[in-house]
Amino acid sequence: MSCIVLSATDARTEGPAPTACRFEVAGSGKVRAINDGRSFILDDGREIRLAAIEVPLPPVSGETGPRAEAGLAARAALESMLAGQTVELRQNGAGADRYGRTMALVYAIRDGARQSVAHEMLARGFARVSAHVGDRACADELLAQERAARRAKLGLWSEPYYVIVAADSGAELAAERGRFTVAEGKVLSVRDSAGTIYMNFGRRWTQALTVTISKRDERAFAAAGVEPRKLENRRVRVRGWVEERNGPRIEAVRPEQIEIAERN
Repeated sequence: MSCIVLSATDARTEGPAPTACRFEVAGSGKVRAINDGRSFILDDGREIRLAAIEVPLPPVSGETGPRAEAGLAARAALESMLAGQTVELRQNGAGADRYGRTMALVYAIRDGARQSVAHEMLARGFARVSAHVGDRACADELLAQERAARRAKLGLWSEPYYVIVAADSGAELAAERGRFTVAEGKVLSVRDSAGTIYMNFGRRWTQALTVTISKRDERAFAAAGVEPRKLENRRVRVRGWVEERNGPRIEAVRPEQIEIAERN
């Protein structure tokens, strides 16, 4: 799949742009160094973290194996796109992450055109859509890029590292503990207790995924077409960080974390 390209004319006019990810311009700069598959440093010293996507992290010292190779591949992909390039930064309210890196959608400026780096990383199969995009229309657009790359087994989707985890497999989920993960399965039950909605993917919550949603967020999920109480017996895909809380758990705080897999 081709990446999204914004022409210089599109960027200057008020007419509709060819992408739903239309955030405010927040500066520009020239790339000095690539840190990993999702962050880089500009000539003025600012460290930028790509918003809206997650990538395999670089290996720690001495680490080998598929995960280490995936981290190196993601870094190489980003370097091929951005090394020495002038970039434009766009934001939708997100400032900096907990490490002080500027969070931004990044556009590489090539031959007068603006090319979305997040779209390109997803389209080439070196990234997954994050749990916090911040805009539903943009999230849907990015998820479509991810699905196309996954179906075509592009980039890392051809490797075991990027396989979608079975939501009813305790062993697979245990291996993903503390990592950003995409899991898929049939919701067996939806219950609520003490202000939290629990979506259970197995009869024993200690051996299958549980997704939690705060009841105060239920209206936002419903408005986005993801009504938690109507997902029972539906096959869904969930993304987020796997935690261990009497069994594997993912906390869903944004509607884009949940896709109804039957539609895809």
